[in-house]
Amino acid sequence: MPDYDGTITLSTPVTDLDASLAWFADNLGLEALFTAAEAGWAEVSTPTDGVTIGLNQGAEGSGGGTTPVLGVQDVDAARAELEAKGVPFEGETVEIPGMVKLATFLDPDGNRYMFAQSLAEG
Repeated sequence: MPDYDGTITLSTPVTDLDASLAWFADNLGLEALFTAAEAGWAEVSTPTDGVTIGLNQGAEGSGGGTTPVLGVQDVDAARAELEAKGVPFEGETVEIPGMVKLATFLDPDGNRYMFAQSLAEG
């Protein structure tokens, strides 16, 4: 088994590095941790230690196959905040009673992200 170092970076293709950095900061409050504009790469923070989102300018295929899921206390409030900023969502919020509420939204390049609110008691 590999000797993991406790970090995960979710690489996301973007078309404009600066615009994406601004979008993540303005809409999700995620700060830039590292930027290498000459390489078309930046990383933004997440609420989880050791987990970052890598922004890869020039990578093929926006709207990627992986959907990072960000846990929130109140998915309806989080959705309303982003919708007020013009962030598009895919469909309605989905609720699995007693388990989770989910809302999927898109960044400017069509990459999917999701808010999840646990409904489990305890």
